[in-house]
Amino acid sequence: ALTGSIAYDYLMSFPGHFKDHILEDKLESISLSFLVNKMVKRRGGIGPNIGYTMAFLGGDPVLLSTVGQDFGEYRSWLEAQGVDTRGVKVIPEDFTASFFATTDKDNCQIASFYPGAMSHASEVTLDSWTADPLDLVVISPTDPEAMNLYIDEAQRLGIPYVYDPSQQTVRLTGDELRRGVEGAYALFLNDYEFCLVEKHAELSLQDMKDRVEILVITKGEQGSLVISQDAEYEIPVVQPDAIIDPTGVGDAFRGGFLTGLHYDFDLKLCGEMGSLAAAYCLETDAPQSHSYTRSEYIQRFRKHFDDQGKLDKLLSR
Repeated sequence: ALTGSIAYDYLMSFPGHFKDHILEDKLESISLSFLVNKMVKRRGGIGPNIGYTMAFLGGDPVLLSTVGQDFGEYRSWLEAQGVDTRGVKVIPEDFTASFFATTDKDNCQIASFYPGAMSHASEVTLDSWTADPLDLVVISPTDPEAMNLYIDEAQRLGIPYVYDPSQQTVRLTGDELRRGVEGAYALFLNDYEFCLVEKHAELSLQDMKDRVEILVITKGEQGSLVISQDAEYEIPVVQPDAIIDPTGVGDAFRGGFLTGLHYDFDLKLCGEMGSLAAAYCLETDAPQSHSYTRSEYIQRFRKHFDDQGKLDKLLSR
């Protein structure tokens, strides 16, 4: 089950420079409007981003989240990709969470995020899922109240969970972060978020290793570190054919890694699956634009890693 946010991204380009229109002596009454020359609307949100890659590789992702009245087309599209949306609740009086960003020629950005239906995320609970039993819950960024609720529910129901505070690391208190880590089966962080959790939750690397069975720290172009109770693996990146857009790369990594767990692969292989999935995402202009067959994925994987034939299991789905 993927509990992360579901959102739309509205990305706009301004063909000038913001700095040319900001008057320092008028900041107290600033009033600006920019005529943009390009806009794209992208499907996004952490839950669907992870689920998209999982579905491509033969996983069984279920979304548990809230959306608005504008979700119809997005739902149909996700279902066509193999992502289960039965756990998604529509809030008819609101809109799906939306990110609006305008970028100028200097790559400076002015952005706004409207949480919309995401503010109701705590209305979707693990208890409310009555279909096939859940074997793993991924607690990713959404409304902080909902994230804390899912921690309590997963612990009460005895469902192992992956704690992935990601962008909400700065919003959660040290106590909340510590509680999430202490009950988790696995912990996913990038290297900066790791430092934040270490500082605010007052948990050292050894503390985290002692509390979870799997610790994954992603480090951008330096690859990732996958740590278990008795082993540690440095996973290199797969060099992309082109670098187009980093949006959603971390989510694609998670999708690849979690699919490996779904197939009971060893952690090194899971990390390598995540690394290749991330490269595919980096080569496109949106978090859900990459596309490949499982045969193509396996063929490319074997140019970089040795799976000892295990990935053939993906072809059985």
